This record gives sequence, C-alpha cells and structure tokens, in this order.
Amino acid sequence: ISPPETLAASTHPPTITITMPPTTPVPSLPEELLEEVFLHLPPDEPEHLVRASLASKLWLGLLTGARFRGRYRDFHGAPPMLGFLYTLPFLCSSPLSTDPRPHFVSTTKFAARIPDDLREYDAQDCRHGRVLLRYKMLFIWNPMTGCSTELPPSTEYMEAESSGAAVLCAVTGCDHRACHEGPFWVVFVYLDQDEGEGVCVASAAVLLSDSSKRSNGKWCEPCSRLDLVDDAFIEARPPVLIQDALHFMLRHYEDYRRVGILKYDLNSNCLSLIDAPLEGPVIDDAAVLMAMEDDSLGLAHVERLTLNLWSRQIGSHRVASWTQRAIVDLGNLLPIQNPKEDLELLGTVEGSDTVFVTTDMGIYEINLNSLRWKKLWKTDKFCALIPYMSFYNR
Repeated sequence: ISPPETLAASTHPPTITITMPPTTPVPSLPEELLEEVFLHLPPDEPEHLVRASLASKLWLGLLTGARFRGRYRDFHGAPPMLGFLYTLPFLCSSPLSTDPRPHFVSTTKFAARIPDDLREYDAQDCRHGRVLLRYKMLFIWNPMTGCSTELPPSTEYMEAESSGAAVLCAVTGCDHRACHEGPFWVVFVYLDQDEGEGVCVASAAVLLSDSSKRSNGKWCEPCSRLDLVDDAFIEARPPVLIQDALHFMLRHYEDYRRVGILKYDLNSNCLSLIDAPLEGPVIDDAAVLMAMEDDSLGLAHVERLTLNLWSRQIGSHRVASWTQRAIVDLGNLLPIQNPKEDLELLGTVEGSDTVFVTTDMGIYEINLNSLRWKKLWKTDKFCALIPYMSFYNR
C-alpha cells in the first residue's frame, strides 16, 4: 500500500499541453470575381446591394466605387423603376391631412420620402432622376438624395389658363442612366387666350439651373407664339421626350374627344403642331403619348378591350407619317372582371414600349413588345401615373 502522500499526489491529473498550428486567413475572392457576382444582382431589388455593402468594408468600398457603378449600369442598360408618383382627380382628393399630395409609391425596398413642405404639390414630370412639383411655385425634388430646389417664380407663366412642364438633364453627352445631380432644364409650355384675335396662343419658356454656364437660374424669354384653336388645353400629364423635343397632348374644352400634339423643340426653341393618327371620338384617358424604344413618337389608344399602337416614322422623302404598329386584345391578356367597363391608359415608360393600364381588377404594367405584364397597384382612380426610373446609387 502506498503512503498517504503518494496517494494524494496521484489524484491530480497530469498537465497536458496542446500546441495549435498557426492560423491562416480565409482566402478572399479577387475583386474582379466579386464584381462579376455583384453585377448579377437585380437593379429593381436594390436591397441586395445594400445588404452586400454592409457585409465588410471591402465590399462597401467595391460597391460604392465609381468603376463598379459604371459597370453595373452598362451591364443592366436602362435604369429600373424604383417607384412611381400619381395624381388624383380634384374631386377625388381627400383632405391633405389624411391624403397628402403628391403620392409616391415605392415598387422596391427603396424608400423615398417627400419633404413635408412639398406634400401639397402636384407632380408635373419625372425624368433623369428628378421630380418636378408644382403648387403655387415649382420645385425640383431628388428622391435619391432627398434634396429639393425652389425655382425662381414667374407670375406670367404660373397664371396661364393651361400649362404643362418638364424637367430634363442639361449635361451634354450624358446617357441619363445615373444622372440626378448637376445642371437641368425646366420647360414650361402654356396657353393663353388672345382676346383681340379670338384664338388660343401657345408659348414656351425655359429655365436653366444655376450650375449651367448658359444661365443664372432665370427664365429665358418665351419663344415665338403659336396660334391654336380657341378651346385648346394641355392635358394634365407629363410630356414625352423624343431626342431633343418635348411632346404634349392637347385636348379641347368643347369637344374633349379631339386629340392633338404640341411639340416644343429645344434646339430651335419653337413650337409646332402634330396631327394625331386617331379617327373618330376618343374617350377620356383612352389615349397616351409614348417615347418608343426605337426613339420614335408613339401613341397608344384603347377602345373597349383593344389597344392600338401607332408610331410616327420618317419616310424616304423625309416626311413623317403615322404607322400602326400593333393591335393587342387586352381581354385575353389581362384579368378583367367586367369587360363592359372602359379601360384607361395612365402613363408610359420612356424608351421601353411600356404602358400603364387600369382595369376593374387593378393597374397593370404592360410591355407591348413582349406582352409581359405585372400588376402594379390596386384599383384606384388616378389621373396620371409617373414612373421614377433610376439606379440605386447612393
């Protein structure tokens, strides 16, 4: 038997020292391969880019770098629709405390909030990353940055009996896929009655922002006036931009079914009239101008459940004429509950042959080339639907 001292010593376990091999960092993918992976993240789901940028400082620097942003835009082409603005008929508008205007609806996780001081303003136009708002004044609002710019007042233009306005980038050579800052143009086209001549007179004024070398942020002198029939007015929808010309839809008070097109050329600073291809009466909200994918002027018209599409092409003798491009049976394409109810066209996406159609089942976005569609919003009575197109590049 061992002595007590030996037993006590044997109850303690022996000390074992384990030596771990030196750790090596997990190898990271080269930046070129990471970029290739990130390029395939869908632009209409910008939350994926945001989550990836939060993963590490390396990824954040890569995704926010100028090289990747440029490659991402080149890879995906046209910017996606991140949301839309809409306006309501005057009689359908609720009090501002419960139904403020203008309304902005995000179609992705992108969240834009209209500043409180602009909520009484109506959306006039949205293009090249900017929104043009109007109440008693004109404002430019940038949904990407949240910044707004008040434009110089012009009582003569603002008090016109009928008017339309547009905003567009003024940077020469810009591809307009990521522009939301820098100099911009605002075009204000307005109609007044000439009591002496008994006609309606159209004029246009242009403002260039302060950052442009061609202007100090003041309205230029109006262009030469154009005589119209005395009951004409400009439809309360954004114009469409074809190359360097804006096109506004014209209606008439005495015969609202008549349709015309008022063109303003930015290069020549002049107005002209274009006949519409429609024959016979056109019901309210059944026709809309389009900037077609081939850079031609288009017009879509819906009658009952049939949508007709025309485009204005330049012929061999340099004479422009309308050509019917497509006839689409919306009754076989969209879910429609009451086929006797008139359909309406609310707006378009410039350069994509896409229209917004409202039915008794909801508001739908339709590409007239592929005939692919998706439901955009519930059924509602909108005057106009104005898409906000941009890459999420904050």
